[in-house]
Amino acid sequence: MASTTRAADLTSAPSGKTFLGHPRGLATLFMTEMWERFSYYGMRALLIYYLVSGGADAAVGSQGGGLAKSAALATAVYSVYVSMVYLMAYPGGWFGDRVWGARKTVAIAGFVIMSGHIALAVPGSAAFFVGLFLVAIGSGLLKANISTMVGHLYNGPDDPRRDGGFTVFYMSINLGAFAAPFIIGTIGKEYNWHLGFGLAAVGMAFGLVQFLLGSRHLSARSSVVPNPLKPEETKRLLVKGGLIVLAIAVFYGVVAGLGFYTLNWALVPLTIAGLLIPVIVLTRIKRDKDLTVGEQSKMSAYIWFFVAAAVFWMIYDQGGSTLSLFADKKTADSVFGFGFSATWYQSLNPLFVMALAPVFAFLWLWLSRRNKEPNTIVKFSIGLALIGASFFVFILPMTMADGGTKVSPLWLVSIYLIQTVGELCLSPVGLSVTTKMAPQKYASQMMGVWFLAVTAGDCTTSLLSLAGVNLDGTTIIAVQAALAVLAGFAVYTYRKKVQALMGDVH
Repeated sequence: MASTTRAADLTSAPSGKTFLGHPRGLATLFMTEMWERFSYYGMRALLIYYLVSGGADAAVGSQGGGLAKSAALATAVYSVYVSMVYLMAYPGGWFGDRVWGARKTVAIAGFVIMSGHIALAVPGSAAFFVGLFLVAIGSGLLKANISTMVGHLYNGPDDPRRDGGFTVFYMSINLGAFAAPFIIGTIGKEYNWHLGFGLAAVGMAFGLVQFLLGSRHLSARSSVVPNPLKPEETKRLLVKGGLIVLAIAVFYGVVAGLGFYTLNWALVPLTIAGLLIPVIVLTRIKRDKDLTVGEQSKMSAYIWFFVAAAVFWMIYDQGGSTLSLFADKKTADSVFGFGFSATWYQSLNPLFVMALAPVFAFLWLWLSRRNKEPNTIVKFSIGLALIGASFFVFILPMTMADGGTKVSPLWLVSIYLIQTVGELCLSPVGLSVTTKMAPQKYASQMMGVWFLAVTAGDCTTSLLSLAGVNLDGTTIIAVQAALAVLAGFAVYTYRKKVQALMGDVH
């Protein structure tokens, strides 16, 4: 309790030089996040290609030396990995709140991420999966806490610089994500996989050094543990955690000893966990008797948004798997005689976000002044309709490429553009409505709950792949597209009911 009081009394914005008119600590967090996203998106651009390289699903003439997995298994691995990154954001916030504090958690996370990329740079499947595990854990720990530290730089939610500071910080994410596929993606895919993964480790090392050197400019609040664990809680958690780890180790030791172990023994439990955990978390919050009637109603409305978001991310995150494989095998790799790597398509989304986010901000403000701005529910419906439309468009080049013809890159450019417009309608609105509808008791945890929608969406993709569904087929693409459009239509149709459940939130 004393730590919470002390945190509230600390100066939240150190004085001195500024960064673009904001507290100087924003420069530290900007560069840390930029380099972390550079390493993450660079590695992610390589992931699906490295998994299929050397196998039947690799593009003709592509670099060998990968893990030679099938497209279905590679998609399952990719989807589980992305889902675990967002799943770990939930306990990551807990560690920042109750164990280490935000600053220490981010420093440890940076080291774990760098270690993971170093492991990926070592040839061999064992090192590869250890690396994925470390990067997922580290990314989850960092994601949940670095945004919190941005907020600490300002004097409360009413500080007029706060929204602008988060906008500047958001740009760091897209700058890192934009540059990574060009540098890490090209070198890794076209020259040497492990050199690419090594460059991702170097990128995270730059970010970690930047954070450690610049941490003196951060708010003192970032070093405080807001709600530290009591000794008896720590002991209880250590005992439970130790027993769980021991049980898992014994189980997989027996499976491996009997010669039964395959990759599915890891992927299937993680996929099921990624689907069940969001349900368990939402159910636990919804049934909490401490919630007021108004909070219970808002949680009922929030479930609509959560399910809709899961459908959206199920399709959207296939931009790094299903669409990437299509880009490598069935899309022309040159324009006007200029050749490029298929990893470059992964730069389209951050490019479009940087170009269109200011346009959308202006558009919503312009409509708001005329009392014509769509409400949250309508924006969600638009986002779902657009993500569905992107896969309906995808069917056209898929059909054209059936005879072995390589289609124009403009098809993928248009698909990524449609998806980005959908993202700008749904993702920022989802973040906003999460904070507005969060019960007071769960105010600090609800952002992690929002990320669980990504986990649920990606685990659905993984489940389909593990069940033998061919995600490269036009039928399943059409089914997913129709599901998204129908979900958007359902949300729009029941908008009055959802709005009534939302109460005073608009």
